[in-house]
Amino acid sequence: MERKNFIKKVSTFTIAATFMKGLSLNSFAQGLVPSKKMPVLFVGHGSPMNAIESNEFTKQWQTIGKKIPRPQAILCVSAHWETAGTLVTAMSQPRTIHDFGGFPRELYEVQYPAQGNPQLANNTRSMVKQFMIDLDKEWGLDHGCWSILKQMYPQADVPVIQLSLDYKKDAEKHYQLAKELSALREKGVLIIASGNIVHNLGLVDWNNLNTPGFGFEWALEAKELINKKILSANHQDLINYNKLGRAVSLAVPSPEHYLPLLYALALQEKSDKVSFFNDKTLAGSLSMTSLIIEQG
Repeated sequence: MERKNFIKKVSTFTIAATFMKGLSLNSFAQGLVPSKKMPVLFVGHGSPMNAIESNEFTKQWQTIGKKIPRPQAILCVSAHWETAGTLVTAMSQPRTIHDFGGFPRELYEVQYPAQGNPQLANNTRSMVKQFMIDLDKEWGLDHGCWSILKQMYPQADVPVIQLSLDYKKDAEKHYQLAKELSALREKGVLIIASGNIVHNLGLVDWNNLNTPGFGFEWALEAKELINKKILSANHQDLINYNKLGRAVSLAVPSPEHYLPLLYALALQEKSDKVSFFNDKTLAGSLSMTSLIIEQG
């Protein structure tokens, strides 16, 4: 082979290889392309019954779903998927998980047949450098995810993946991991963090379960304190929530419903604005407080 032809072939191969590598790292499968920066949501999901009921909270979810830019895919961080290590769902057809008990049969019959996005899962794993993320093909979509999406996107026509909460990580590490997901916002991915800021099931007043706005004094105090720190972007105090006093300790007796809030806040940029919705307590010791982070 003549030297010039050899060099030409090598150059062509090199260019092609470089292109394919860039394609693998910088683009996502199933139609995801660069887009206007997507908002980020933290949603207080409350009872699984919100998946099939119509109330002031679910109506707001429906409104948000119509208001924000339509996502090309969704990444959900749910309070109801805790694991040793961080996992991301990587199956093409995630199952609908009914991870609760004692509810009407109608709720167990609900299916949310959204597609997954294995390539998005792979890219999510690749973009996080500080922490290891493993691919999961067993989990699916739990009610912290699908109960919200059933109202926001009832046709289940947006691909969905879930990211787990590693119960071995402290709040700071969860926050730092979330920061590495920021590039997804510019790829048409809607990141939804699902939990409840005030979530003490042991102190629920069952007589006021359906009384929006009813909150014990400590629950209202915790809600207002945390809201103020969110609005002032005082993320460090929110990371160190266990130092915020008795009211917050009662509001967050265990971290799994609070940690998703940190995933949302970690993605806030200086130019973003934060707005609350569903900012009410109920049953004394629960808060449906939700927020949207979007470009100002």
